[in-house]
Amino acid sequence: MTALATSQAASHAGDDEEASAAPRADCIADSAGGLTFDVTDPGEPGATDAAHLLLRRRDADSAEDYVRLPLSPSADGRLRAALPSSVELAEGRWNAYAQVAGGPPRRLMPGVNDLRSLVDRAPSGSRGHVAVRIPYATKQGNLSVRSWLRAPHAETGEIEIAEAAMTVHGRVYGTPLTDTAHVEAVRRAEPDTVHRTALTAEGPEFTFALPYGPLAAAGAGPWDLWLRPAGDSGPRVRLARLLDDVPDKKTIFTYPVARLTTAGHGTVETGPYYTNDNDLAVRVREAQAGTGADGKAEAGGTGS
Repeated sequence: MTALATSQAASHAGDDEEASAAPRADCIADSAGGLTFDVTDPGEPGATDAAHLLLRRRDADSAEDYVRLPLSPSADGRLRAALPSSVELAEGRWNAYAQVAGGPPRRLMPGVNDLRSLVDRAPSGSRGHVAVRIPYATKQGNLSVRSWLRAPHAETGEIEIAEAAMTVHGRVYGTPLTDTAHVEAVRRAEPDTVHRTALTAEGPEFTFALPYGPLAAAGAGPWDLWLRPAGDSGPRVRLARLLDDVPDKKTIFTYPVARLTTAGHGTVETGPYYTNDNDLAVRVREAQAGTGADGKAEAGGTGS
């Protein structure tokens, strides 16, 4: 074995030992958007009165990118920290650590996540915003929290796929729908290229049908979908699916694609997908060999 291989093996062995000794946290989510963390073995015994759970937003560069929560003894011998829905957590991915008596933060590993209250969640929207926090395990096996804070918010629900169009059902939070409400598909590479489509509304719930033809005619590239609840004079609200227990929908929610023949770009495939931020978008890409008219879109798709 070379010196480099020996060093790498020792490094991996150290990583395994560190992972096995790392503190773990079980998480419970509530329907209001709060989280409870129950931490096992955060550090040195006897120093629990100075223990904290630290959330650090990735690529943090300011004080607002850190949240410190006190860890207090619970009945089962573990330490508990609460992140209430009233504590603002900016959008992004937050890494979780345990810190004892001012010592170095130790990365938390995930235990059991109880996310049942997030399934079919329907917040009141009375605060004017929707806060979503979903704990999850990273690819490295660490605990992180995915956070969204939308004011207002347009939640997408069922998506019906037809031969050359899709119908989307949704609900808006934090703002009313007016008679001039509509949806805009915005070409990501050319933000001035916009296709409008009408919607029907019943209270805060809305439905719209989006034909693929006008999007496909522009050639390959993703389109982002926005709700204009008050028409051109009001806010622009990104359509997204946030109110469930799935932190990353891009590879989980996949939909059939439609094949369309365009005048200037040949045959293309078009269909909806969710971005890395769980926002709803429509892809248009060159047709791939071997994909039928009702074939599934590739997991992940094109664009973010």
